[in-house]
Parts: sequence; C-alpha cells; structure tokens
Amino acid sequence: MTYINCRCIPEGGVPMSERPPVRNSGTVSKDDFGREVTVKGWVQDVRNLGGISFVILRDRFGIIQIAMPKKKTPPEVFDILTNLPRESVVAVEGTAKESTQAKMGYEVVPNAVEVLSRAASPLPLGVADKVGVEIETRYNNRYLDLRKPEIRAVFEIKSLALDLIDAFLKEKDFIEVFTPKIVASGAEGGATLFPVKYFDKEAYLAQSPQLYKQILMSTGLDQVYEIAPAFRAEPSDTIRHVSEFISFDGEMAFIESQRDVLDLIEGCMQAMIEGVIDRGQKSLELVGAQVNLPRVPYPVLTYSDAVGILASEGMEIQEGEDLGTEGEKLLGEVMSSRGNEMYWIIEYPEASKPFYIMEKDGTPFSHSFDLDYNGQEIASGGQREHRHGRLVERMRKKGLDPSSFEFYLNAFAYGMPPHGGWGLGLERLIQKMLGLANIREAILFPRDRNRLTP
Repeated sequence: MTYINCRCIPEGGVPMSERPPVRNSGTVSKDDFGREVTVKGWVQDVRNLGGISFVILRDRFGIIQIAMPKKKTPPEVFDILTNLPRESVVAVEGTAKESTQAKMGYEVVPNAVEVLSRAASPLPLGVADKVGVEIETRYNNRYLDLRKPEIRAVFEIKSLALDLIDAFLKEKDFIEVFTPKIVASGAEGGATLFPVKYFDKEAYLAQSPQLYKQILMSTGLDQVYEIAPAFRAEPSDTIRHVSEFISFDGEMAFIESQRDVLDLIEGCMQAMIEGVIDRGQKSLELVGAQVNLPRVPYPVLTYSDAVGILASEGMEIQEGEDLGTEGEKLLGEVMSSRGNEMYWIIEYPEASKPFYIMEKDGTPFSHSFDLDYNGQEIASGGQREHRHGRLVERMRKKGLDPSSFEFYLNAFAYGMPPHGGWGLGLERLIQKMLGLANIREAILFPRDRNRLTP
C-alpha cells in the first residue's frame, strides 16, 4: 500500500474514473468552481501568513494559487506544503474556488497532496527570483533556466515558427526530406568540417544538405525542403556563431531565374512572421518582443550597391571583399532608416561563392543572394550551375578534384533541370525577430567551441 497524507491508495493507483479531473493553470474554468480537481506542478513560492498560507504552483501554462486556511486544511497537508523546498514537484487534490485576489481568478483549497519529487536546497539558480545571473551559470543549469516562462517562451515561438514554415511550404507543394548528416565530403570546404570516426573510413558531420538537395532536383522531387541540424567547426566566439544549429534549406527545380527563389522565401518569411504575431502574442509578451511585419517587397541591393552605401557612410570596402559583421550592421542601420527590416543583397563576386553557384557570364559576379534581417545575414543562396561541363569547370577553378564528387556530379550527367535554393539559419532568424542578445538564447542546449555539456 502507498500512503499519501493518511489516505490509503492501493498499489497500482486509483482508477481514473474515481480521481478528481486533472487540470492545469490554463484549463481550470468556472465549471470547476466548487468541485474537486487535481493540479500538478513545481512549487514556486510558499507564503505563510499565520492563519492562512499559500503555495504558488507553476506549470507550463502559468501559476495556480493553493490557499490553505489553517483551520480548514488537513494538518498533514498543511505541514507538507508549507515546508517544501522551492521547485519541488507535487500533485494537489482540492476544491477549485473563485478568487478575486488570485492572479488567475481562482484558487485551490487542498485536501490531499502527493510529493512527486522533493527538490534539493539551495538551488544553483533561482527560477522566480528577479536577480541577474551569469550566462554561463544559466547554461550550466539549463534545466532550471528553462523553467522561467520568459526563457521557455522563446522555444514556444520557435516551435510555432516551424509549424508556420511547414504549412506554407506544404501549401506550395514542397516535399520535406531528410539528408545524411554523416558525409564523405563537405559542401563548403574542409576548414569548418568536424571529422568523425566512421568505421574504417574518413567522414564528417554535414555542414549543409547542399549536395544532396541538388541531387534530388534530378529525381522528380522538384521542390524540397529540410529543417535539420548542421555543423560548422568555426572557432568563433560571437553572438551569432555556434557549432551546431538548425538549418532551413530548400531547393526548387525548373526556375526561370533566382528571382523565383527570392519570391518563395519572401512569401514564406511574411507568412511565418505574420503567423507569429497573430498566434504567439502571449509568448511574445513574456519575451518582451515587439515583432513587426517587414515591408514588402523586400528591397534588392546588388553587392556593388551595398559597397557604395557603406562608402557613403564612411566605411571603405574593396570590391570583392566580404561586407563583414560591421558592414552588415551599418548597412542594416541605413536600411532601417529607410523603413526596411528585411532586404536582399544579390550578385556577389563569384570568387567568394562556392562552386555550385552559377556565374553571371561576362562579369566577375554570380547569381547569388543573401537575405539580411536588421543588419545580419540570416540566409544565403542562389541559382545553381546545372550544366555538367560548367560545373566541373567551377570545381577546378575552386581547386577541387571533380573525382572526389563523383556521387554528386553523376546526377548532373543524366538530365538536370535549372534549379536554385537557399539555406537559412533558423536560430539567427529567431534571434533577430525577437531581438535576442545572443543566438544561444534561441538554442535549448547550445554548442560552441567551449561548450559540450549539458
């Protein structure tokens, strides 16, 4: 037999039909007032006011006030609840009552409690306390950090954004695919590859699904997308770089130009952001984010335009050089002053782009683009070189051995339509949309060159 506050419960528990209905802070309604309910959660605070005590119980959806008049509460229930350490997990049975003093408009007067897990004390990190905590302390104790509603709300928004992206692309007849994350070669070059032990072979964690999504363009699966982890061994300690991130990639066949790709991404971003504004208000309020729907159509700047704007602002960049973090930031300030949060930068020098990007014939530029959001690149892509011979030339021009990419090149030798696509860093998008100070705030358990646990 198991005893809960002198209530005898048979082994195996009480049949569900005999238990009070389980409610959470978001589902208790007026219909429950005067009736027995069960609520479960973490003990956020205990307040002992003499003749009456309160326990503030927290669950995913909010808080529940447990009110305990000393003369009307079973003594054993009163003693257990008033002596529990913060963050202990309990199940409380009691009567739901309307309350004008309680934040949720009701309270529960308990008649039984089960301590599901007693928390150790002291806590390594406060949950309800309004005290600043070092970021490393937060990440070392992420299980406690994520109990904070404002921290958890970021991931509720992230989940909603993914649902909205899925819905938009499915409506456009895109197929969701999943490509290998253990690969024999990298799409972006060897310097940022993570080597892994793969039996007796050399292998790497995938930087991108680039080569595989292009192969799929030859199969009849002519519009595909993938939202999955990607890995970059970049030794960068910045607010925008991590070693593992979620990459939102897509590829489209039979395009007329890269403009088709730009239009698709622009529509997707607008639908996603509008949906977050419409359906994520509670979470946005918790985060303290004011999200605006970008003005459409997104302005289109050429790389040369961008260099010229920066020069007019006193930042000299030689034609062909990367705009850099500071250049992107300054350009974002200029574009913001013109009322544009999102904007395209197209026609980058072909020398700065990977082998699979199509050159703009007769120029030093390429059919490529970046999508910038408030001064930070969140996506890049372009039209791909689909002609087998020209693709081999591009590889050699980049110092690559085509024989090392035979699995990829074969798909181009037997009928490959014109195609283009993109790769978008989901956490960068969430960071800029919510105004987060660091990209790690958009990742449950971030990975960088210093952090491998938890």
